[in-house]
Amino acid sequence: MDTAPTPDPLVIAGRTFHSRLLTGTGKFKDLDETRRATEAAGAQIVTVAIRRTNIGQTPGEPNLLDVLPPERYTILPNTAGCYTADEAVRTCRLARELLDGHTLVKLEVLGDQRTLYPDVVQTLKAAELLVADGFDVMVYTSDDPILARQLEQIGCCAVMPLAAPIGSGLGIQNRYTLLEIVENAKVPVLVDAGVGTASDAAIAMELGCDGVLMNTAIAGARDPVLMAGAMRKAVQAGREAFLAGRVPRKRYASASSPVDGLIG
Repeated sequence: MDTAPTPDPLVIAGRTFHSRLLTGTGKFKDLDETRRATEAAGAQIVTVAIRRTNIGQTPGEPNLLDVLPPERYTILPNTAGCYTADEAVRTCRLARELLDGHTLVKLEVLGDQRTLYPDVVQTLKAAELLVADGFDVMVYTSDDPILARQLEQIGCCAVMPLAAPIGSGLGIQNRYTLLEIVENAKVPVLVDAGVGTASDAAIAMELGCDGVLMNTAIAGARDPVLMAGAMRKAVQAGREAFLAGRVPRKRYASASSPVDGLIG
């Protein structure tokens, strides 16, 4: 993790990051492509599906940490593939053991295999248990502003609403609800799921989201490394546009040059 001062840092659970693009580590053709895409994205936080990826629990098999070492990256264990609160809590505790007491986790509890939408009841239950157990919980959730507020009140350190179904590449389908979450949250809001291309990432950031997490949009591209670089630029541009403040939308044209004092 880079601890150098940055003029516009992303702060999650008291940790400072200069990159607002978080990337997944699944779906790449091999670990070398995973490494190259992660580097091109400029990501500092990388998510790892504990139930699907070897980070030391299977000795003798390729280990993701060999190409994405924890000294350089903040490893974010996630509970992908969990369908109950109990499964998710067990998975996070396993990750804590494998990563020497690491407490920052990404919670996701899915409702079904077809939509991969979150089971919000089980998500709330798991969040309460994990926060009580000392975890710093970044939580994947639906785009419901009320639910986002409840997760924040429980003590989650970041809320991560979907923009569209996981892996769909549909882009930002819910600008109003995302904006409602962003405007009311006191913790970081990161879009998680649905991004398909660079313009989607830029839109999320222009809405005021604090970051974007993606995997399929990069790993599923024809050239994942090139797409990772594009996503990096899009997130940066979207953040700068948000900070700069866009011009108001108007129904009619507005001359870019003053009309007073024209010659002749």
